[in-house]
Amino acid sequence: MYEAAVYTGKWDQVMSPLGESGAQLPAWASALQQGMAGHHRGDIVWHGSLAVYTTFKVGGRAEAIVFPKGRDELSRLVRSLHGLDVPWVILGRGSNVVIADAGLKGVVIVFGRDFAEIELVDDAADSVVVRVEAGCSLAKLVSWAVERGYAGLEFAAGIPGSVGGAIVMNAGAWQREMKDVLVRVSIMDGQGAISTREVESMQFAYRTWGEMKGTIALEGFFRLKKDSPAMLKEMCKEYRQRRKMRQPQNMASGGSFFKNPLGGKTAGQLIDQAGLKGCLVGGAMVSTVHANFIVNTGRATARDIIDLMGIVQKVVYEKYGITLEPEVKILGLE
Repeated sequence: MYEAAVYTGKWDQVMSPLGESGAQLPAWASALQQGMAGHHRGDIVWHGSLAVYTTFKVGGRAEAIVFPKGRDELSRLVRSLHGLDVPWVILGRGSNVVIADAGLKGVVIVFGRDFAEIELVDDAADSVVVRVEAGCSLAKLVSWAVERGYAGLEFAAGIPGSVGGAIVMNAGAWQREMKDVLVRVSIMDGQGAISTREVESMQFAYRTWGEMKGTIALEGFFRLKKDSPAMLKEMCKEYRQRRKMRQPQNMASGGSFFKNPLGGKTAGQLIDQAGLKGCLVGGAMVSTVHANFIVNTGRATARDIIDLMGIVQKVVYEKYGITLEPEVKILGLE
């Protein structure tokens, strides 16, 4: 879909770059440059590979990858893209996504280190409220909280991805979820308008925050209890050890691939009992350690992963009459 040329720069450097293969900028590049004039401080990559931004390490190229610095710049960008009718998608740490080999049209907005602030906003006798921007890694937040003796996020120890992605997916483990420690969330709609929602007014459920498609999680406010840093470190260590024993290590994956069906057996148990551990399609394999993980053995394509997903769904449905729904998001398929 896209040629191999990559051009990286700022908005005032966008005009007429041609890579070695002669790849052209998208037709809307100049208009977007004008719309962002004087507002964009982050980087932009044209025709960049998306595989390097996902934990599966697969996927094609994007017409543009943008790294905004702050909510005001992001709002301007989203408004400009809306006005130009250019599609866009948010990408955090890329831990819960498969991007098609053909790549993505439009703009991929990546929340990185310039969108990852952690701030203590309230300090009471026995608890604190912490504001965390969406681009912060969940691992960094857990470590930051534990070091200071702020309890509540230990369940997230070892969960990959960004805070924004964890909020949107209502990530959880060990009978705990993000909604259990969230107080409120700052969000942006598809036209760049910003608002704040109290968690009680939101529709959090299993692996969803209940908001409309196109709504962006900008930051979360977490209420954490004060506790012993030493005890919290031990708890996190135990959770990480459990994960290490039960989940594949040193292999690219997107985390748990399928949502657990309501009631009854988990997705991993169904896939395991269907005899699918070790099932291969190209370079994609159902993990031999945990059946609800599809792993990249080193040479997988997005198509391999998607085809293997289909096989797993088909076999489980034929055996048990249960349709497994992906927890991982599939982007770029027509």
